[in-house]
Amino acid sequence: MAGPCSARLQGDLAAFTAALRTLVNNPQFSDVMFVVGREQQKVFAHRCVLACRCQAFRGMLGPAPVGSQDSPSSIPPQGPFILGNVQPEVFLAVIEFLYTNSVTLNSHIALEVLTSSVEYGLQDLCKLCVKFIKDTLSVEQVCEALQAAVTYGQADLQQHCLAFIEGCTAAVVRTQGFRELSDVVLARVLRSDRLAVDELDLVQAVREWAHVSSAVLERPVPEVAALPVRELRLPLLAPSELVSLESYNQQDLLIPVENIAAAWRAHALRKGSGVPSRLCRPRRGTRPRDHHRHLEPHAK
Repeated sequence: MAGPCSARLQGDLAAFTAALRTLVNNPQFSDVMFVVGREQQKVFAHRCVLACRCQAFRGMLGPAPVGSQDSPSSIPPQGPFILGNVQPEVFLAVIEFLYTNSVTLNSHIALEVLTSSVEYGLQDLCKLCVKFIKDTLSVEQVCEALQAAVTYGQADLQQHCLAFIEGCTAAVVRTQGFRELSDVVLARVLRSDRLAVDELDLVQAVREWAHVSSAVLERPVPEVAALPVRELRLPLLAPSELVSLESYNQQDLLIPVENIAAAWRAHALRKGSGVPSRLCRPRRGTRPRDHHRHLEPHAK
């Protein structure tokens, strides 16, 4: 006699997802409420859904250990839970993902949803955000995306953003996002050989970035710019450009005197003697100067 057979059969996933979507921010049957953002918008949810989908919410919504100072009993906290530092639209996107395993994104919230996905430990949501950001990247947003990618350790997104910047560098360095990069991320950008912009324009862009950072951080220009300035390839500039650079530099001391002296020395010796080889290597967008033929053999 044959034994009993068993199988797991799949129903209509679209109908299932649609049914769960009706529960998103639905006060009916909800047992937890969040007050979100400066607008103090009420968002309704169901503990069992949030807890089974997200470890962070399980810790937030579940009972505290018996005997703890926060809750001496096994009764879970009743809320409402105040989330003042997140936009309601961003939080609702996270809730939508927890209920339906899908998310509705737009370019205004994608980076913030990525931030929330990292904070809540939602790796699948993080992947969806990264894909959307890569697919919709723009000149205006690429620096902000790169900053977020570095902050949250998203190596694939970092590489994608850097390649995008390399393709349209001249436009990117004029954006507000470029001026808001951290010194570490800006230095990483400046290490690239494939930036499509001339070195003189890069120096000016770094100068503008440094003045913005100095004002925001309330620190001297040379201090905030110390790391990125190391990546400027001053030996690529012609003598007349170095003279102008020295004149501007007297006003804000952006570039250490020894860096400029090393560039002059490379001119005098007709090679990059004493200068790191990477600083003598023309970038993809570097305009040719006559003296570059003396530096290139050294770079090789």
